[in-house]
Amino acid sequence: MFLTLLYTLFPVTAAIAGAGAALYRQPGEKTMSLIHHFTAGVIFSAAATEVLPGLKQHSMMAVLAGGVTGVALMMLIQHYGEKAASKSGMLVAIGIDIFIDGLVLGISFAAGAKTGMMLTLALTLEILFLGLSVVGNLKTMLGTTTKVLLAVTGIALLLPVGAMVGTPVAHLGEFWLTYFLSFGLVALLYLVTEELLVEAHQGDRDTPLGTAMFFAGFMILMLIEEGI
Repeated sequence: MFLTLLYTLFPVTAAIAGAGAALYRQPGEKTMSLIHHFTAGVIFSAAATEVLPGLKQHSMMAVLAGGVTGVALMMLIQHYGEKAASKSGMLVAIGIDIFIDGLVLGISFAAGAKTGMMLTLALTLEILFLGLSVVGNLKTMLGTTTKVLLAVTGIALLLPVGAMVGTPVAHLGEFWLTYFLSFGLVALLYLVTEELLVEAHQGDRDTPLGTAMFFAGFMILMLIEEGI
């Protein structure tokens, strides 16, 4: 549990650093698109190289049940997120996403320290993007820089809370560990396909360089994984 919480400090710090950088100078749309693509590639690589192999040769019923639960929950979050037209509603949806990311991180550490460390790296990039992207809305809502940084910190701290909830999965037995790993895999793929890449392709942001950044993120994390 302590090791998991220690590693969650990296993404929490990244969120605060990203928010601070965006308050100083907000990245342009093309830069944000490249960040989205690269982060999507890193998370996709973590899902493919760390989480997916952990599901092999385990209960197919647990894999199916966890996957169905993940799809249902992600679609439910998407449905209510689209209904939440207000900026405060959007921030609640982001908070739920971060909590689920923490839950997946805790589950990953339950499956193995290496899996947890690789996923920490991927989620650190994702939550860094969070800090960069929500500053504009928070500045409009809250006004002062201090309040914005406190709000980002509060949202980011939902990640270690989720990790604490997910870590005890290791003591539930093989069936439930497989179930939650399958759930975590779906949550990560949803993050890539329905959030990061959708955002990256909005407007005229999509470029060949963006596509290259996706595969760069994928390959870099895979090479890191092979080197550990």
